[in-house]
Amino acid sequence: MFATPRIGALARRVRPTAASRTRLLPALPPIAALLPEGGLRRGTVVRCTGSGAPSLAMAVAAGPSAAGSWCGTVGLDELGVLAAAGYGLDLERLVVVRAAPAEWAVAASVLLDGVDLVVLAPPRHVRHAAAQTLAARARDRGAVVLVVGERPGFPAELELAVEAARWYGLAEGAGRLQSRRVTVVACGRGSAVRPVRQELWLPAATGKVAAA
Repeated sequence: MFATPRIGALARRVRPTAASRTRLLPALPPIAALLPEGGLRRGTVVRCTGSGAPSLAMAVAAGPSAAGSWCGTVGLDELGVLAAAGYGLDLERLVVVRAAPAEWAVAASVLLDGVDLVVLAPPRHVRHAAAQTLAARARDRGAVVLVVGERPGFPAELELAVEAARWYGLAEGAGRLQSRRVTVVACGRGSAVRPVRQELWLPAATGKVAAA
């Protein structure tokens, strides 16, 4: 259960002692191909939408996590930690917060004090003021917020949308689901205004994300 003092203490403990010299958080190569600068710009909000959006968000978060960044999640109570580890997240640097629906914004705000990236699944109806406040906090802290799901009221510099998905592994009703091929379209503001398409295995048969 979410407890502000405990999460706040953790955020202070993992907060970098010096400001980062890089303006980008790294991304895994298949994800980097979708990003206008090849990485996640600090201080921005990125939205993941479509079927499989939580998996896509985990694949996006895997790059910073594998590079040593602390990451946190809010609202993803059914997060499969084994699947997250399969995508490349370092579970020793992952903070999973279970917050009541009324406390999601507070939980995310506290996490942004100490981690580089927060994966956030807010309620369906987000107050514009709360979304703007979190976006401003991400800018101030040099962190990245990954919003999972269609949340029109949440300002985002970039949207990564899963437009098509197909599972492989079943044959005439037998076998196991082994891999999923998806089409992801990236579009946003500024240098991301022109859509970019990428075919991905999400996951591949190995459990990781890979270019298709």
